[in-house]
Amino acid sequence: MIVKNIVRNIAGSGSAGRKAAVAMTAIAAALALPFAAGTIDRLVSPRAHAETIAPTAGGATFSDEQKKALGEIIKDYLIKNPEIMVDVQTALDEKMQKDQDSKLKSFMAENAKSIFRSPGSSVAGDANGDITVVEFFDYNCGYCKRGLPEVQKLLQDDKKVRFVFKELPILSKGSEEAARIALAVKRQGKYWEFHQAMLAAKGHADEASALKIAASLGVDIAKVKADMASDDVKNELRDDVLLAKKMGINGTPHFLVGDKSIPGAPDDLHDQLEALVTGFRKEGCPIC
Repeated sequence: MIVKNIVRNIAGSGSAGRKAAVAMTAIAAALALPFAAGTIDRLVSPRAHAETIAPTAGGATFSDEQKKALGEIIKDYLIKNPEIMVDVQTALDEKMQKDQDSKLKSFMAENAKSIFRSPGSSVAGDANGDITVVEFFDYNCGYCKRGLPEVQKLLQDDKKVRFVFKELPILSKGSEEAARIALAVKRQGKYWEFHQAMLAAKGHADEASALKIAASLGVDIAKVKADMASDDVKNELRDDVLLAKKMGINGTPHFLVGDKSIPGAPDDLHDQLEALVTGFRKEGCPIC
């Protein structure tokens, strides 16, 4: 049906409006179609044929009466067929996700080095591993904490994986403090130990709790405090945050393997990561 197609086409336009707004837009679009009022009944008939629809005398102009009549018919159609709006929302969601995935893949291909192979990255597993997994995370993120055992299992089971951690402290000031301390601890070779301890710890992550955990690992706390305030650490943290922003990553955790991504910490996180690593290892991964 033409009305149904109009609504679906609008969903494909990429508009982010709600269902009601889409419906009104559909009506407005239909009112602008260059059809005569005498053929309105054909617009909602499955037997409508393009060759039987004649243009108006002005080419694309309706009188107020014609617009009102057409608008009432479209409104009545939408009310009687509300499932169309579900189709619209589904089509819109699918298109937006495809657009986001396409942009992400393009960006990842162009910025592979800064994402997967940046010098001085926070790394666990095999530093020279054949496949790199990247995680953006926040030390105060409950889902990051929940995903830690899945990450540990992957690194325990697959000795050839290289795992890179990107700081994305978006939840609180304490998150940023903990991230800076993590990068400072890395400069003493204890990043992975610190990372696991921080995510396994209960309570709010901040400077005090992070320094306590750092001290338990036997690092030089005076040096940690100096390094966490250094330009090197500040710039590294800034680069991680800017990278996430450019990629449209605004939540944690967010995992990347090649040009694929896994947002959040699903129950089968380990299985998904393992499948992606195995797949890219078999097919080859020029960017990871």
